[in-house]
Amino acid sequence: MAHSGAAEGSALIKELVALSRNNGKLVRSSKYTAPADSSITVSSWKMAEHKYYVVPSPFPTLARGIFSVEQPDGEHRIVARGYDKFFNIGEVGWTTWAALEQHTSPPYNLSLKSNGCIIFIAALTPDKLLITSKHSVGPASGEKKLSHADAGEGWLRKYLAQKGRTEADLASVLWGNNWTAVAELCDDSFEEHVLAYPPELTGLHLHGINESTRAFKTLSQAQVNAFAAEWGFIQTESTELATIDAVRAFTSEVGKTGAWNGVPVEGFVVRTHVSQPSPDASPRSAPPYPAGSSLFFKVKFDEPYMMYRDWREVTKSLLGMRNKQVKGKDDGMSVAKLPKSKMRRSETQAYARWVIEEIRRDPTAFAEYNDNKGIIAVRERFLAFLASDKGKQAVREKSEEPATTADPFGKTVILPIAIPGCGKTAVAVALSHIFGFAHTQSDDVQSRKAAPLFIKNVTDLLKTHDVVIADKNNHLVQHRQALRDATASFSPRVRLMALNWSLDAHAPAMVHRICADRVQTRGEKHQTLRPDAAKGHEDVLWTFIAKTEPLAPIEVDEVVEMALEDGLEDMVRRAVDACVRVLGLPSPGAATVNAALERAREYAPQVKRSDLHAGSGKAKAKDAKAPRYFALLPEVELGSILGTALAEVPFWQALQQAERVTQRPHVTLVHKNALTQEDDEAAAAEAREFWARCKELHEMTGGHPLFRLKLGHVVWNERVMAVTVDDVQLANEGAVGQAGAEFVAMLPEEARKRLHITVGTRDADVPPVEAKNMVEEWRKTGGGAQSVPLGGVATGRVKGLIA
Repeated sequence: MAHSGAAEGSALIKELVALSRNNGKLVRSSKYTAPADSSITVSSWKMAEHKYYVVPSPFPTLARGIFSVEQPDGEHRIVARGYDKFFNIGEVGWTTWAALEQHTSPPYNLSLKSNGCIIFIAALTPDKLLITSKHSVGPASGEKKLSHADAGEGWLRKYLAQKGRTEADLASVLWGNNWTAVAELCDDSFEEHVLAYPPELTGLHLHGINESTRAFKTLSQAQVNAFAAEWGFIQTESTELATIDAVRAFTSEVGKTGAWNGVPVEGFVVRTHVSQPSPDASPRSAPPYPAGSSLFFKVKFDEPYMMYRDWREVTKSLLGMRNKQVKGKDDGMSVAKLPKSKMRRSETQAYARWVIEEIRRDPTAFAEYNDNKGIIAVRERFLAFLASDKGKQAVREKSEEPATTADPFGKTVILPIAIPGCGKTAVAVALSHIFGFAHTQSDDVQSRKAAPLFIKNVTDLLKTHDVVIADKNNHLVQHRQALRDATASFSPRVRLMALNWSLDAHAPAMVHRICADRVQTRGEKHQTLRPDAAKGHEDVLWTFIAKTEPLAPIEVDEVVEMALEDGLEDMVRRAVDACVRVLGLPSPGAATVNAALERAREYAPQVKRSDLHAGSGKAKAKDAKAPRYFALLPEVELGSILGTALAEVPFWQALQQAERVTQRPHVTLVHKNALTQEDDEAAAAEAREFWARCKELHEMTGGHPLFRLKLGHVVWNERVMAVTVDDVQLANEGAVGQAGAEFVAMLPEEARKRLHITVGTRDADVPPVEAKNMVEEWRKTGGGAQSVPLGGVATGRVKGLIA
């Protein structure tokens, strides 16, 4: 029997197979012999967790938990399918309250977020079940006697017996509807988590039923509850609200105590649907689903859940310290060694001191703690202690008033999220002049271990200043986390306010052009990154563009969106307005702002590192590499311009999913190999002359000609895809116009016939030069490839590239 959507499901698994072969770190599968039928092998698919946050997604699905079987005809069947990854408020762009109001439609069903481990129940065959945890099947390996899947199966068998039903009865229903039942195993006798469950709520909480298809399709809460009642599962409590404002108000009220109906809760899962986009809706905040699709998001509470979780992790850390200590009187446990990020609450500080003494007094009580046994009992003992006079005194020893995440902010760290050339230091200089903020630069630190010294400079300045500007690119998550960790123990809390120069809104070549021009213009006024004739600074910028990790709103307390294309005056005014709004500062007068702008324009660093190459900050100048080829860099984002035209083209989808779409589109003009063609000296001479012209444009310092590229067709075969470039014209006039016009006139006719952008190759074994050969053949005969008209214009410059 072929279920609806079987072909799409099989295609999805084939894409996962291909992706896992090309990039095993991105997607991987594990194979299991199905416990219900040893003749069937089940594949469990797991995606790299951190990549779920990337937009556009590198995966062909956002599902967390997919199990499949290969059929005799080579096709695949999705046996069990989990939910698509859903995010907390502010965790991604489409789960801010503003985005949810724009892009979702009522009703909004809020169900309790269970605190256990997920169990999938699906039909392996029409009369046999597959019961899994999120990613595994069958017994656990190692010393643990019972796996999550086995524990879940035990509860399911109990329910079937109570209802007088058989495995075949349930399998028949799931098979006939192509459903996966999604439950949470909450059983403290098997494994404790953070929240405790009484006997009547111990077992399998049914909270969803998904269709086992490629697309995320899930049944309503009412249907799920009816199924739970019919088959004996514990129903998940829920409520339904009519507007996103009502959801926000309701969860805000519950969040004040972290309890609903008198019971502590981790949070709520909110189920809704994607609405038809309105004309004023921002496409940048839209969820990655078409209108009408199911959409989940979650609202998690800090208190008491996060505090309880911190206590659990603190205890495990202390036990780890103790286990590492082999000899000597000191048992190795110390509050000072604990992560500062978990110690911001005075209750947690009191807990850490208390639990150290408990471990020393009765270590047997913690014998199974790392196996998630005894967590709740330890916590209950501490809560009893905390309610006593002695416990209250222990909290007061650290601070007269317990610090919680609801406490007001005391001081502020302003951190740019940027790359070189965005303008972050100029804005920082202006802000420090206007408001008197402290300003420390990472580039001023002259040490091989600059990162910890920079963090120390920030925290030292916080002792004497209310606002500190942490002037560093902070383009990696680890940089932002380091600032968060370093300031976590401050009381009152330190606000992190990001000035975010997001790169996502622009094509990489445009980002590079803007930032490279600014680095060129500032010249020697930088500690390390200074322009040179070899254009080494441009290679550095490409590295930053490639490695930058976009800011998630949840990483900081406030985000101020800056605009890369703004001039200095507009950038400073954006930042000033944010400081006035967020920090409650008086608005500065025009004269003060103008003086600050002048100070920023005149700024030159006090420290310069002449021992480092101006381009890379690491390599010596003599190591700068000469270009291997010259190319036009079109300012296009291929995913945006090709997405609609190729929506139904499998090869395009495969390139995206395998991350084989080039991140730096370019149009090759001349390669150094063409300069020494032994069989055609005339062609070699022409190539050398054209090379010299390209080199001249590449090395210009007083502005660069900008060219307009006319895009033609998207052309592809089973190995490679390209966009043809039908014409090149000069786009800007002025002082650089003459050089640009001469370049266009010199562009060889043979080169014009092969101009193209290589979109991507099937795998690393396919050389990009195949795109040139394909385009030339297609232009001559119209054959050898498929094509779709594209059209449109892109601008770009001539640059020398080494890779």
